[in-house]
Amino acid sequence: QVQVMESGGGLVQAGGSLRLSCTASGGTFADFAWGWFRQAPGKEREGVSCIDWNARTTYYANSVEGRFTISRDNAKNTVLLQMNSLTPEDTAMYYCAIDRVKCREVIGTSSPRYWGQGTQVTVSS
Repeated sequence: QVQVMESGGGLVQAGGSLRLSCTASGGTFADFAWGWFRQAPGKEREGVSCIDWNARTTYYANSVEGRFTISRDNAKNTVLLQMNSLTPEDTAMYYCAIDRVKCREVIGTSSPRYWGQGTQVTVSS
């Protein structure tokens, strides 16, 4: 059974940084794309970032481009999302989701197969 788990959320002041981690278990995921999504209260879910299986293709939403960096360690079945220069607009529940497809499908459909439970990120002004 595939399980996806996020960690690293928390409360940070505006301008600060957080690093989210996503780990998968119950399978092999070297050929999966890994995506990060977020959803704030009253807002639609947004695809934030994604990294393809070979790490050569990455995606960032315009709202986080230049501030967030995604990376992966296939040996550890782990993907990291480094978030810098955080603003209150980044406050949301962040979800990791993975699937054996490319990032354009992960982000385009917003419905990858396996999802974590989410980790809360709160940025105070």
